[in-house]
Amino acid sequence: MRIVGCTLVADAIALEFPILEAIGSVLPLCDELLVNVGPSKDGTLDLLRTLGDPRIRIIHGEWNRQLGSAMLAAETQRALDQARGDWAIYIQADEILHEDGVGPLRDALHRAEGDPAIEGLLVEFRHFYGTTDWVGASRRWYRREVRAVRLGAGLTSRGDAQGFRAAGGRRVRARRSGATYFHYGWARPLEALREKQRIDDQLYHGGAGRRAAIGRDLPADVGLRRFTGTHPAIMRRWIEEHRPRMTPGFSPRPWDRRRLSLLATLAIERLTGWRPFEYRNYVEV
Repeated sequence: MRIVGCTLVADAIALEFPILEAIGSVLPLCDELLVNVGPSKDGTLDLLRTLGDPRIRIIHGEWNRQLGSAMLAAETQRALDQARGDWAIYIQADEILHEDGVGPLRDALHRAEGDPAIEGLLVEFRHFYGTTDWVGASRRWYRREVRAVRLGAGLTSRGDAQGFRAAGGRRVRARRSGATYFHYGWARPLEALREKQRIDDQLYHGGAGRRAAIGRDLPADVGLRRFTGTHPAIMRRWIEEHRPRMTPGFSPRPWDRRRLSLLATLAIERLTGWRPFEYRNYVEV
């Protein structure tokens, strides 16, 4: 069985992505790892070359920002289209596979290989917000998503590259892998988050600001809770270096209909274990 990793990144240094750690976290599983590098002015390409691993192959896409957020799916698909193997493991530049999940994900791939009904494998997510001490727990944060796909099954990256779909928009038939991705997209230094917000406004809203500008603190989110586990070992140095410049706290956020809805569904989930209105790109099999 041949496994290919896929990721994409641009301006990794300016945006302070843990891209080297993201790649390093899945590399033990991969026979080859494709990195789609977008136009960057900060030395991203040179940074990636420091890895010096012969399994890593760098490709260059179009990164057409006129596509808006669909650009991310298009560039993810560009990498997948060049993958040659049985399975592709997809990881974004701010996601890290916890080392405890390497074995379970490998085992899940081997079990799924002989069952053509399984098109993808799910990983659990821990979404960090503000700092590496807090995680989001409301339905605003997806609990799991497809991050391993069977090559040749006709699956394509969709939307803003959060997940995948089969032909005709059908949801992917997927099974849980027992692995966990740690997502640090909203737990980076404030300067990087401000630049992220500017780029998000361009991709998602045509340049119009849709949220209040990030100040000294981030706006409080419904369902935040303290993280009590252990971070991936590969991230410990990164956390030590970046944590002093992360947001020191959370600013109040006015209550509105959306926040009240999140609070209500969070209460239902905590009482019953069921998450109402949960968005899924997959069907569990």
